[in-house]
Amino acid sequence: MVKSVLGVNHQGLTEWIGQRLSAVIMTIYIIGWLVFLFSHPPIDYNQWHDLFTNQWMKVATFIFVLSLLYHAWIGMWTILTDYVKPVALSLLLQAVILLSLVACFFYALLILWSV
Repeated sequence: MVKSVLGVNHQGLTEWIGQRLSAVIMTIYIIGWLVFLFSHPPIDYNQWHDLFTNQWMKVATFIFVLSLLYHAWIGMWTILTDYVKPVALSLLLQAVILLSLVACFFYALLILWSV
């Protein structure tokens, strides 16, 4: 009895927790970003450039992008597995979405470290 309780397969629990953690990370980043925007009302190019040349801002934005992409992947994977019943179509859509998210990752990486 104890073995069966401890051996329960928690499908979806890890994804659920991961999606909630990614949402918390994105919320913290957005609140910090809004504080910056409201504390510097007339924002010009030089302020944006100075903000994003800081290493800590690049890292924070990169963590935000990773959280966003992970959050999007889990959400889309859940939708596809729940509502798209043909396996071939589901796998094709998952592959297209995953490749799109990977492309967005590399594009964000290129943008962040080219400043």
